[in-house]
Amino acid sequence: MARVAFIGLGRMGHGMAGRYLDAGFAVAVWNRSKAKADDLIARGARWATSPEDAAIDADAVVTMVADDEASREVWLTRDGAATTMKAGTLAIECSTVSYRHALELARQLRDRGLIYIDSPVTGLPDAAAVGKLTLLVGADTADLERARPYLAPLSTTIRHFGPVGSGTVYKLINNLMGAIQIAGIAEGLAIAEQAGLDMKLVLEAIETGVAASPQVIRHSRRMAARNFSGATFTAALRHKDAAYAVTLAESLLSDVPLMGRAAVEAYARAKAYAPDEDEGKLIEIVSRHKGATTK
Repeated sequence: MARVAFIGLGRMGHGMAGRYLDAGFAVAVWNRSKAKADDLIARGARWATSPEDAAIDADAVVTMVADDEASREVWLTRDGAATTMKAGTLAIECSTVSYRHALELARQLRDRGLIYIDSPVTGLPDAAAVGKLTLLVGADTADLERARPYLAPLSTTIRHFGPVGSGTVYKLINNLMGAIQIAGIAEGLAIAEQAGLDMKLVLEAIETGVAASPQVIRHSRRMAARNFSGATFTAALRHKDAAYAVTLAESLLSDVPLMGRAAVEAYARAKAYAPDEDEGKLIEIVSRHKGATTK
């Protein structure tokens, strides 16, 4: 029986870990809060006391954590997973991290004889729970082939962008474009509201016009109705991803990426307003009248 250590049981990670159980893997799990693992333990997962403990005897270690700092902590600290991983073990980072961190982590894990693959994902928590994510992979071709059995429970759609780090590059591009679009939706709807337009007609026109996109269709009605139940992505996480993307853009482009910086600024305000709530709450900030202040 193949053995997987899964580290990070947040909105996405919980469903992803469950997929390995569904597929018949022996699964060890670790999360800062054990309560998030209770149902997985009841299904047969082994609770680990640390990332180091989770990784003992694992054939692959998969992580899904918030940011660079959390990634570094679960991989490289004294009780990090790399401490007990055997040479040749797969290290699969599904988190959205910065490009610089992805390259540095890859270097440090390779120095320990481990096989590093960056495989950030796209898709919502319900897709994670049924194995229908899209995996954005950066890896040597031979390493990807070795990793496929450990990626298959998560998705049948694997986009291999090239060497290590390239999957992270595309994920940052994807999430920056999402941030720009969602900030644009909030601004456009706020203008329509303040101008007194018929919002039912506005929404119909948006959804069927040239500005429509999956992001627009997913968020426009929720924003207009101020319906933020069932949060899919938080303001803090979107701000983090957009900031990582702008840092990358500034290292590659000769001109300052104005739209990216504007999106980071918009999400900085959303993060200050409601960091752990749905990113759609951005509408509550931009729809205020001139002179109004946020809390």
